[in-house]
Formats: sequence, structure tokens, C-alpha cells
Amino acid sequence: MSTIWNSIFRKTAVAAAALTVMSMCAGMLPAQSINNNIKSQLDQFVRRGTEVRFEGYLTGYSYWDNTPPGSAAIARPVLRRQAGGTGTYNDPVTIAVGHAIRRGRQTLDFPAGTRFYIERLRKYAIVEDVCGDGHQPQNGPCHTGKNGRPWLDIYIGGKRNSVRDTERCMNRLTGMQPIRLNPRRGYPVARGEISASGCQVFGPVS
Repeated sequence: MSTIWNSIFRKTAVAAAALTVMSMCAGMLPAQSINNNIKSQLDQFVRRGTEVRFEGYLTGYSYWDNTPPGSAAIARPVLRRQAGGTGTYNDPVTIAVGHAIRRGRQTLDFPAGTRFYIERLRKYAIVEDVCGDGHQPQNGPCHTGKNGRPWLDIYIGGKRNSVRDTERCMNRLTGMQPIRLNPRRGYPVARGEISASGCQVFGPVS
């Protein structure tokens, strides 16, 4: 998986407070500065299968910087044997999540098959891959998160695009943004591979 290191954007206390109020009104879990509470809350919704809206950190990985490079290989196939998807409910885009390996056992931050809806990409996504390499991936950023928020890494494709174009696409979509866990059907969809369809982003990414 690709790991995109971006500078941390600092926000004033007033802006943070306003964001928290707006998030609560919109049904989004309020922003927190710690890792454990937000994840434990989301775990409950995963088990129940009920929908919840939260703020997460989204990055992208491409055909060119996948593991191994120049492939669409995935670690946890669910709907397909290789990364892909057009973003519809029935054909969600492959997404990678952080994971941990302890005593030889791998545990994903979100189980394979978990579905998300990425509002600013207008894409449904499904967990079919992991983000973070090595014997202790739990020490990497994908597992620890970004500023206390869950980190998701979405597959943008890019086999027919240049490496530079895919990098620009990944940079464009990277940031904190609203995400829905266990989304219902019927949300707006911009159908197609993310990279091939122009890397459309609807609304600002912070």
C-alpha cells in the first residue's frame, strides 16, 4: 500500500468547537484527539451492522505503488480476486485498512467485507486489502490513525495512467472527510475507476 505523508493542518480551538457541534447535528461522531474511543465506538456499529457517519482520514493507493508494485493484488478478497470496483453499492471499490500481527495472528482494524460510503468521492467501498507492511504493521500510520481518526486507503486504479497522474490523484483526495460505515443503498454515485474517471472530488477535503 502507499503511505502518503502530508503535513498536519492545525485548526484553531474555535474552528474545532464549531466542527464538533456541526458533526453532532449531522449525526457524525464528534471529533476526538485520542485513538481508542472512536475505534471502540465504531466497533459496536460494525458488530450491529447499523449505519453511522464519522470523520476519517482517507488516502489512496494505485496500481503502481501497490504491494507488489505494478499489480492489483489484494490480501483479503471478498467480491473479486484483484483490487477494483466502480463505486456502486453492488460493485464497491476495494479499500485497505490498518491491521496488526500479534503472535502470528493477523487482525484487521475493520473486518474484510465491511462497507463504507465515501461522500466526497461518491463511492461505495469494501474492505478487501490491508494497509501497512512488515512483521509489525500495527506500528505504522494506517493502524494508529491520523490525529485520532481511522485511516482508510482506497484503491484508485491507474494501470492506464502514468505514475505522476496517479500520484496527483492520490494527493487530491487525501485528507479528513466524512465517511459512512455500513451505508444503506441509494447514495449518489460517480461510477467508474477513480483514476480513470478524472479523480473527481465533490466538495473540499481538509
